[in-house]
Amino acid sequence: MQASYVVHGSHLGKAIALGLVIAHCATAQAQSSDDSNVEEVVVLGRGETRQVQAIRSEQIALLPAGTSPLKAIERLPGVNFQSADPYGAYEWSARITVRGFNTNQLGYTLDGVPLGDMTYGNHNGLHISRAIPSENVARVQLSQGAGSLDIASTSNLGGAIEFFSADPGEEFGVEVEQMYGSDSARRTFVRFETGELGSGTRAYISAMDASTDKWKGGGDQEQRQYNVKVVQPIAGAQLTGFYNYSDRAEIDYQDMSFAMIERRGWDWDNFYPNWDAAVGAAQSCNASGQTNAAVCDDAYWNASGLREDHLGYLALNIPFGDAVQWSTTGYMHRNEGQGLWGTPYTPTPGGAPLSIRTTEYDLDRSGVLSNLTLSFGSHEIGIGGWYEKVDFVQARRFYGEPNRNAPTRNFEDMQRNPLLTQWEYDFDTTTTVFYLQDTFTIADRLRINAGFRAVQSENEAVTIVGDTKSGTIEAKESFLPQLGFNWTLSDTNEVFVAAARNMRAFVGSGTSGPFSTTAAGFNAIRDVIEPETSTNYELGWRYHGSRINASLTAYHVDFEDRLVGIQQGPSIVGNPAVLANVGSVKTNGVEGALNLRLIDHLTWFTSVAWNDSQYDENYGVTNGSGATEIIEAKGKQVVDTPELLAKTEVVYDNGIFFLRLEGNFTDERYYTYLNDRPVEAYTIVNAGVGLRIRDFGVMDTITIQGDVTNIGDDKYISTIGSGGFSNSDAAGTSMTLLRGAPRQYFLSVKAQF
Repeated sequence: MQASYVVHGSHLGKAIALGLVIAHCATAQAQSSDDSNVEEVVVLGRGETRQVQAIRSEQIALLPAGTSPLKAIERLPGVNFQSADPYGAYEWSARITVRGFNTNQLGYTLDGVPLGDMTYGNHNGLHISRAIPSENVARVQLSQGAGSLDIASTSNLGGAIEFFSADPGEEFGVEVEQMYGSDSARRTFVRFETGELGSGTRAYISAMDASTDKWKGGGDQEQRQYNVKVVQPIAGAQLTGFYNYSDRAEIDYQDMSFAMIERRGWDWDNFYPNWDAAVGAAQSCNASGQTNAAVCDDAYWNASGLREDHLGYLALNIPFGDAVQWSTTGYMHRNEGQGLWGTPYTPTPGGAPLSIRTTEYDLDRSGVLSNLTLSFGSHEIGIGGWYEKVDFVQARRFYGEPNRNAPTRNFEDMQRNPLLTQWEYDFDTTTTVFYLQDTFTIADRLRINAGFRAVQSENEAVTIVGDTKSGTIEAKESFLPQLGFNWTLSDTNEVFVAAARNMRAFVGSGTSGPFSTTAAGFNAIRDVIEPETSTNYELGWRYHGSRINASLTAYHVDFEDRLVGIQQGPSIVGNPAVLANVGSVKTNGVEGALNLRLIDHLTWFTSVAWNDSQYDENYGVTNGSGATEIIEAKGKQVVDTPELLAKTEVVYDNGIFFLRLEGNFTDERYYTYLNDRPVEAYTIVNAGVGLRIRDFGVMDTITIQGDVTNIGDDKYISTIGSGGFSNSDAAGTSMTLLRGAPRQYFLSVKAQF
């Protein structure tokens, strides 16, 4: 469903449309009711001194089984989430932007434990879908402007997303869920709850097994995942243990360009399982001198992403009377991963005219978080810190296909015995964060939160194979302040104001950040490069009534020393990125949200956001001849940042029967810094319906649920920038687009004992 009238409308038209919706949010009148609580689809952060919103497990459960909790928050104002699969779990395609900041410029935690910046390169964390199954998520909280001072992140320039796991229940129980869907999709989830044992111990163990064929092309995407969580009271204290194991294998979709879509069609993909076609194309590519892009890059033999993770933590929370709380969490994370491409650019000597190119990841990180809260009088003092050590080994290798007549390697297996190691680096990253804050309550009407954090992050690189880029880069800020106010104007109205300054640490990786450029480029910038910083300001209003909850927020962001890696040629070739400091970015925006209970059991949630993020300066890059080319980006919209987002969702749920209908509008976006190639706006409609049967035999509840995504079966571009962003793409040849999934059907049955 193309919303062409919005795509081609003026900025004034968009502003008018946004104003009408916000005006409706602000002026809608509550109906009389004895019930003082709205059945909220989204929790709008009552009493917070900054923009904070959350969704709960009940809302996640209404989505198709296996939907990523990251995708579940796309209904929140200002969130642009994209993925080529209907679940939002396919990592190569999963992207999120909030207020002009992209995926790796936000912060992410699970129960306070850092998940890194959630980039595909996996250098300091892992994607949420590998950290916990969605069925075990109790709540997801988004801070659009700035995360709290105690958040364990060094990437949260533009806010933070915090995930919280469900605690074990006090009663014995078993939950079993089975889902089937389009493209042979299946997902099995089982959770066993011990209930409260004699010592007060509560625990659960869960297992998940999922698989789906790709909706176009050959191959499937699989994951197996196991969770254990234990809560043990110790006198007045509480010890919590959590462990997660995930084994994930995804056969990738081919990155597309506009020229490819025009030439090959929307359903084009890699050659797999047609080996002969892949060999024939590789022969033609090499015969052309590897210069015919249509032959070399329209499709590859196959591609995949493999990830195996172990993540665990122990958390101790000790109260010392009513006035003092101390909590400490120690955690570890171990990951092995490979990203595979069947490349024609490196033939196997004496074998097939192609090979398998990998980017390999070996990650070992551990850390500790500690927080002390002191309450006295009208003050609540928070003091704490975070220390983390990351050892990340990354390599680029090639594996041979010795048989020209048939493939010998499985893209769902970790590859062994390479024929060539192109480069290998060992990155050690040490992070230390300290924070101090005071929340001061004045006469129950005014709350002030003030504090700061100090951040030091050091990246040390050692070259094992390849261009020498050994050395150390440090990002350090001793005073990053945050200040917020919340005025309670009445029982239903409150106003908040917040300001925060943040810094993003450098990335220790060979495929992104300062170390991803050439050795000469690295040596030129290592002593002069500045970390990215941002200053966020926001002013907001919230209304909490018997049938209406609403919020309206205006914000401004100053973003300085923005670093971009400019993609050079097809991603599969692996050319070093050209790293450029594009100067500052100015962002202004408005966000509105409305929770309305129309009648009992029927709720309507709508969010609308307008965002204007523009580059402030032109910048220069060195071209192939050594000359500096000026890129006239000043005044251009930031890539992958739509100006207008609108989400609406109607839910009816009387405890037995439930129905959900949602629509998501995403305005046009750009994947070039010169904005010469817009990606059209689109609107997607999804729906779900279900029935809960109580006391059914030995089962407490059995739930039957059906879902349909992309009801209109629309063809649209979801992810942009999958192959990186470029300065310009006038010819439409940049392979950096992924199509969104077509209409998909799902049926699930959940039994609780």
